[in-house]
Amino acid sequence: MNYEENRLHALTSLNLLDTAPSESFDRITRMASQIFQLPIAAVSLTDHDRQWFKSKVGIDHDTIPRKKAPCAQVADSSELLVIEDFEDDERYCDSLLGVSGIRFYAGAPLKTREGYCLGALCVLGTEPRTVTEAESSALQDLASMVMAQIELQHAFGRIDPISGLPNRMQFSDDLADLSRDAPDEDRIAVALDLAQPHQMERLSAVMGPEACEQVVRDAARSLTTFLGRGIQVYHVSAMQFVFLAPTGVDAVSYKSSLLTLLASQLVGAEIKYSITPVCAMSAIKPRSTSSADCLRALSSAVQETRAAEETVGLFSNSLDANYRRKFRLLNDFAAALQDPSQLRIVLQPRIDLASGEIVSAEVLLRWSHPELGEVSPAEFVPVIENSALAWPMTKWVLKAACAQLGKWQKQGIAMKLSVNFAASNLREDVVGEVLARLAAHNLPRKALEIELTETSLMHNSTQILSKLDQLVEQGIGLAIDDFGTGYSSLSYLQRLPVSVVKIDRSFIGALGDGSREQKLVQSMIRLSHEMGYRVVAEGIEIPEAADLLSSMGCDEGQGYWFARPLELSLFDDFYARQTMAGIVSAA
Repeated sequence: MNYEENRLHALTSLNLLDTAPSESFDRITRMASQIFQLPIAAVSLTDHDRQWFKSKVGIDHDTIPRKKAPCAQVADSSELLVIEDFEDDERYCDSLLGVSGIRFYAGAPLKTREGYCLGALCVLGTEPRTVTEAESSALQDLASMVMAQIELQHAFGRIDPISGLPNRMQFSDDLADLSRDAPDEDRIAVALDLAQPHQMERLSAVMGPEACEQVVRDAARSLTTFLGRGIQVYHVSAMQFVFLAPTGVDAVSYKSSLLTLLASQLVGAEIKYSITPVCAMSAIKPRSTSSADCLRALSSAVQETRAAEETVGLFSNSLDANYRRKFRLLNDFAAALQDPSQLRIVLQPRIDLASGEIVSAEVLLRWSHPELGEVSPAEFVPVIENSALAWPMTKWVLKAACAQLGKWQKQGIAMKLSVNFAASNLREDVVGEVLARLAAHNLPRKALEIELTETSLMHNSTQILSKLDQLVEQGIGLAIDDFGTGYSSLSYLQRLPVSVVKIDRSFIGALGDGSREQKLVQSMIRLSHEMGYRVVAEGIEIPEAADLLSSMGCDEGQGYWFARPLELSLFDDFYARQTMAGIVSAA
């Protein structure tokens, strides 16, 4: 009894039962049929109450009862079994095979390295016959080939060591097999994503990395139990499992099953509140859907499901197109940094509201993609800022800005430019890079101002403050961009070594809504002045807003009322006109 329990454990741990057909096994089964010149051959695995066929030739069904099955005797004895004529064998003459017309059987054991027999590689015929010694040897050699394939599949890159489930590689092979066997069958692929990366990082920090492994083991066991034997589960990434829903179901009707799954206890009670599992679905057709496309679609659907704060989501072609475009922009931007015909800077003037003079300009990046045309900075900048290209992008803009300042300096024009920095930039050698660029054009430190959003200043405060202090000590001006949107505390703002705050355009655009909105902006201006900041209002689009802000004591304005972002040549013309108007006015 102990042997049988261990044998069944060995069989189930290999995750072969109820899996899709595989060409690697079918090839061996066909060879057995051809060598014996018999119409029927199979790789038969002996479960506790059935014989299940991993591979078969000449058989329509997938399983037969274990009782009175010759392969079950092979599993029990671990020895070659030959039945030359079922009618002469008292044990098998009235078996299912015997009464269905089978007269001959030969089965070679499928034994693991530990000595447990999983079943048999068998050949069957409808006429009695004998077996030669050469045929017996050939059948046993083929059985060894089956076991070698099983061990290769399990040991070398096919089974995840933590979950014990087939991995992404096996999913790819099985989907390819399905495309051969049922190419036009409509199926629903499902991903179970256990947790977000930061949740697992936090869990590992609190309970150790073994807690993360326990999450995977618990979820693998719970998921396979919930789905039952008929559905193969794959462990495709650290915290993600994939499976195909039962044939014939659609995404809408299957959603309730997934909600039930997510409501069940996937992991241990002590860590269930540390993770937020979600499910995502994607409709596939095996003929036209590769494993890579299937997994990419599911990954896209998982991301969108989490972004929408839902628990079960469905792949969307439009959202996928958006993700793919972002991915392309990210990949293409590296080349753009090396191509002077793609990237350029434009300048938007900042106007002194009291005098009407240009006091500085904000540097903005523009991208003319060779195939996509003009790409909006609202689209590509957030993508790049959240990647490894954030600092190279900022350095490119800084270099272009300083080159323009150097050109103006040679023309006798004293102008200040403001360059936007991402929060991630402050992990780099910001001070060294800024000073090097200024020195390359012999520029005064006051010619450059660095803008950082209020939200970015709220993170990694100790490191950020150190870098900001160093910049200010070197004479570089600092500005808080999008002021009022970051929910920052006044005590923290008071510690920042900045000299300029830029009130976000959302507040300026609401000035015409009523007195409450005006009082809010008035309070922001007064508070900023009391804290020693110079105030810039962004997004001024009408003259009434400019006049109102001027009456409130706002120092500078920026927006379409004064000028849109201008190409460099147009900015020079704008500056010349403004300067001439100032001279005429003074005269």
